[in-house]
Amino acid sequence: MFYDREEAALKLAEKLKDYRDKNPLILAIPRGSVFMAKIIAEKLGGDYDVVLVRKLRAPLYGELAIGSVDESGWTYVADHAESVGADSEYIEAERQTQLDTIYKRRALYTPAHPPISPAGRIVIVIDDGLATGSTMICALHGLRNKNPAKLVCAVPVAPPDTLKKIAGLADEVVCLAAPDNFQAVGQFYQYFPQVDDDEVIEILQSSKARKK
Repeated sequence: MFYDREEAALKLAEKLKDYRDKNPLILAIPRGSVFMAKIIAEKLGGDYDVVLVRKLRAPLYGELAIGSVDESGWTYVADHAESVGADSEYIEAERQTQLDTIYKRRALYTPAHPPISPAGRIVIVIDDGLATGSTMICALHGLRNKNPAKLVCAVPVAPPDTLKKIAGLADEVVCLAAPDNFQAVGQFYQYFPQVDDDEVIEILQSSKARKK
């Protein structure tokens, strides 16, 4: 469906063209979508930054999300968490593990400046795709409490049931494709490499340099 994240970002930017030159704030859920945020911000004439959230991993199934936690510590726990063996003790331990990662990433990603405030801004939260939607749910919840003028979720691909879960958390949801045969985000990209912290830091530093 998409060759790579760049193609997906360009197609999303076209879908989001009504926000061009309205000073939108594009917030990426790291790490894969940070490069996409830069592209979309440049096309729309806005700023870009990261929103730090982490999924809570299921016991024995590290790729399966059973919830998520944001930078403030607010935690979302999915309905299926208990059915895959995640009791309250496990969830608390996993929550603390992921919070520690969030704090380390904040220290790495934005040591020279605080996060860009979403207050009063059109905020567009992006990811390279949604599976369970856990991290997006957490991101939208946390950002809503920071009083954006408008809160938009924008992703290239997501399963239909996940889009239903997040519909009430954003003022607008933009999704390029919602296939029924969804198994993983990566299946919809021909080229879907892992993104490391050094790449994220470089992209965020270029944002700061552009403003100087």
